[in-house]
Amino acid sequence: MSVTIYAPASMGNVGVGFDLLGGALAPIDGSLLGDRVTVEAAEHGLTLDVIGHWANKLPANSAENIVYQCAVFFLEHLGKNVGLRLTLEKNLPVGSGLGSSASSVVAALMALNEYFDQPFSEQALLKLMGDFEGSISGSVHYDNVAPCFLGGMQLMLDTPQVICEPIPTFKQWYWVVSYPGISLSTARMRQLMPEQYSKQTAIDFGRYLSAFVHACYKQDAVLAVSVLKDVLAEPYRAAEIPQYQAAKSALADIGMLTSGISGSGPTLFTITDDINTAKAAKQWLDDHYIDKALGFSHICQIDELGARRA
Repeated sequence: MSVTIYAPASMGNVGVGFDLLGGALAPIDGSLLGDRVTVEAAEHGLTLDVIGHWANKLPANSAENIVYQCAVFFLEHLGKNVGLRLTLEKNLPVGSGLGSSASSVVAALMALNEYFDQPFSEQALLKLMGDFEGSISGSVHYDNVAPCFLGGMQLMLDTPQVICEPIPTFKQWYWVVSYPGISLSTARMRQLMPEQYSKQTAIDFGRYLSAFVHACYKQDAVLAVSVLKDVLAEPYRAAEIPQYQAAKSALADIGMLTSGISGSGPTLFTITDDINTAKAAKQWLDDHYIDKALGFSHICQIDELGARRA
């Protein structure tokens, strides 16, 4: 028996919802922007093969790879000691702001859960994903693993009953995402943010996020764009991303509705409801924002499917 799971790239924060909002991404050209993990039987022990465009950026020692660690973690929770062979197809760059580690974690844990006939419920598996991802990043936050696993745009509730819930999306929006080709440490980017914020900033954060969610339910795209502002992270992270401010200004001139940082960067996202404007933005980003040897840009919409068999 063999199980292969594809887990899409994701935007954490979506600008306005630091640690509380995330969206899964699907390139409109049909290409898969995300990692794949295959689980199959082995006589004994755990083995891991790593393939894919970004495989050479991962540790050579399998025991240091998070997919291998996911298998150890899963088997401990399952109470089993069996032989498994895992294959990771690494299609997302590490430290990109596209949920690279979340994609590997989600693909691995979902593949393992499917291989063993779903011993964990959806919510229990999501909690395992969040706990494991938190052990990597230093704190548990679901804004990448939840949309990557479940698809759509997810609002983190983190109550005893439910971790997250989907919110309506704007089907007419195109999300152009552009990875410049450099890696930024999530932990380092979190350290740039202050330990405390002013009362006004706290009020603005709550107002913008609640208004954005309200606009999603009303399907009021104009309102949604007007409040899609990041007052917590972007003011402190933007300077760390080369050419980000220049790109944001140029994209506004092209006619994009708004732009922001995907996750902790350096990938940026920019939104429009016009495909020709999206194509113009992608071309500008390809010409001015990315390292052509290492970076990439995609015109995406929200991936409603999330992780699935591949």
